[in-house]
Amino acid sequence: MGGASDLPPGFHFFPSDEELIVHFLRRKASLLPCQPDIIPTILLNHYDPWELNDKALQAGNQWYFFSHATQSRVTPNGYWSSICADETVKSGGCNIGLKKTLVFSIGESSEGIETNWIMHEYHLLDGRKESNNWVICRVFDSACGSQENVHEEGMELSCLDEVFLSLDDYDEVSLSNN
Repeated sequence: MGGASDLPPGFHFFPSDEELIVHFLRRKASLLPCQPDIIPTILLNHYDPWELNDKALQAGNQWYFFSHATQSRVTPNGYWSSICADETVKSGGCNIGLKKTLVFSIGESSEGIETNWIMHEYHLLDGRKESNNWVICRVFDSACGSQENVHEEGMELSCLDEVFLSLDDYDEVSLSNN
């Protein structure tokens, strides 16, 4: 996959909520090309958040991808669940989309262990059925610093190192294979 390396030298991919909806999600839902065409489409239910490397566009400690809108956000080892009320995204004073904030938990929904993985899932608000089939997602590990500090210097461990170390805390958890 191409990714952020397809951008000219010195450019970083750090879009606002409005830019994600206007310049990427709206174009994808309308079957128009996105320029630059750097955000891949993946099936959210097939991957846990720590498996997004080389599948989603990585920009700092964030991963971006398109996916089909779905009610079930169950993955091979856990699930995504909403943690707060949806936020309205505006452009030029008009409501253009919704931003859902979800947290990833390991295990079954009744016994899951919440992780530091956060997903912002963006939806269009134009009411057309074909538009509602697509979402664009921004996933990040909140333990690796805030979104605004993705280029923070002096981090000794990478986000993935922290994830793998945190999995040691879950040794006692039994994941059923039902």
